[in-house]
Amino acid sequence: MSEVPSWLLPEDEATRLSSLRSYDLLPALRETVFDELVALTARIFSLPISLIALVDEEHVFYKANYGMPGNEKQPRQEALCSTAILHDKAVVYQDLEQERNPLITVQAAQAARTNQLRFYAGAPLRMPNQQPIGTLCIIDRQPRVFSKDEQRMLEKLAAVVSHTVAVRQVCRTQPDGERRWKMVRLQLQEEVQALRALVRYLLTRYGTTVPVPPALLTQFERRLPDLHELLDQYQYQE
Repeated sequence: MSEVPSWLLPEDEATRLSSLRSYDLLPALRETVFDELVALTARIFSLPISLIALVDEEHVFYKANYGMPGNEKQPRQEALCSTAILHDKAVVYQDLEQERNPLITVQAAQAARTNQLRFYAGAPLRMPNQQPIGTLCIIDRQPRVFSKDEQRMLEKLAAVVSHTVAVRQVCRTQPDGERRWKMVRLQLQEEVQALRALVRYLLTRYGTTVPVPPALLTQFERRLPDLHELLDQYQYQE
């Protein structure tokens, strides 16, 4: 019997799990492009940790990991990502030591204390059928103010990750799919690396401020349509 409490499961959990498994992500999503995307996310918010988390029936698997080596999976009831799946929207905990959200399980609160985590924000990864299969999350070991503008930026970055996962699946279903996926993956990595360089330059020039000023977020955000445009070239089968 599952140890995950029933109240932590969304109403359409069976459909959500079916969607997750149809993308064959759990055994195969350790690819450099996703590592680049979590590194970019951490850099934008000047935070030490960013993860792509996939929420399965009983465990959360961290398939791309920046800043938290060795953290590969966690029981679902211990993972803060579970609350983003339950809400089906971004969640932000600015200081976990002071957080009194009843949806955070005792196990999740204890795991956060054990790992000395104080700040968490996660945005759902939604597939084309709108089912949330996991989250793009950012973490700090210190409390942190997180603005609405920053939350929107995190959601937009999660949309890029989601789009990448969807395109990967489309490519894999085509006769020449592995070659096509390699092409888009390498192009996307180059674009993400260029955006990381821009972020590094702007933060060096203007300094690191918490929360990130809207003017800087706008400059980062202007580059995201380029990533979607690149992915759109491979979104549909020919």
